[in-house]
Formats: sequence, structure tokens, C-alpha cells
Amino acid sequence: MKLRHIFASALAVGLLSAGAFAAPGHKPGEGHGHPEEKVYGKPGDPKKPARIIQIVMRESDGKMLFLPDQIKIRKGEQIRFQLRNNGQQDHEIVLATLAENMEHMKEMAKNPDMEHDDPNAKRLKPKGTGEIVWQFTNVGTFDFSCLIPGHREAGMFGTIVVE
Repeated sequence: MKLRHIFASALAVGLLSAGAFAAPGHKPGEGHGHPEEKVYGKPGDPKKPARIIQIVMRESDGKMLFLPDQIKIRKGEQIRFQLRNNGQQDHEIVLATLAENMEHMKEMAKNPDMEHDDPNAKRLKPKGTGEIVWQFTNVGTFDFSCLIPGHREAGMFGTIVVE
């Protein structure tokens, strides 16, 4: 009986140190679960005040658009993007650097049904709504795009300038 207890204790210690019981959504060695800050900012805190910016996604005359497609933000400002797809097709919005979005666009071309589960991205069905809460922590010019194949090329992108 004593040997069985020692074996169970040793197994539990080994599994814990290997990360088998890590918190959901966290990989072993990731730290305490703080969201990774990107050059364009970090996920916002939905419980804290935020400036609301409404973004509409739509198609018009063969083009795909975000309205507005130019946004100015102050460094450190938290934004609650209220999103609405007024179009007839699925659309998404991905906040990132232009280089990251262009690279991601290549991946989407290989896998057009890729689903995003990222705090900086949201995909909406026609007439769907959603939101992204984001805090912009650095000065710079950043991109937001619909990376569904063909959509960015049809004009569905915009610029965020953080001053």
C-alpha cells in the first residue's frame, strides 16, 4: 500500500512538472497566461472604459469595403470595435501589421475556411454582429483586413494610425 502511494505521488509530480495539468488554453512554459502583447497592442479589458468605433463590412459595385477604412487612435487608448456585416457574404476583420496580414493572407489562400480564435480577429456571417476590444500600446500605422480569399484584393482593408 505504501509503495502504491509513493508511485501515485511521483506520477502526479511528474505530470505537473510536464505541464499535463496546465490551465485550459495555455501551453506548458507559457507563464501566467498574460496575453502576448503585439507591436500593435494587446487584447483590451472588456470591463474597462473604451472608445466605441463602429465598423461596417459590405459589398458595393463589385468592391468589398470597411466603413470607415481610416481610423486615428491615441497611444494607450482602448477601443471597442463594434462590428456589423451588412454584406451578402461572410467577412472578417483581422487587426495586425500590414506584413503580418499579408503573410496571413497567403495562409488563408491555402485554407480558405480557416477559423480564427484570436482576440484581434472576428469573422461574421451576413447581417452578423460582433466586437473586438483592443488596446493600442504603440505609436505606428497598422492594418485591418478581411483575409478571406479575394476580399482584401477587392478593397476590404483599412488603416489604423496610432499617435
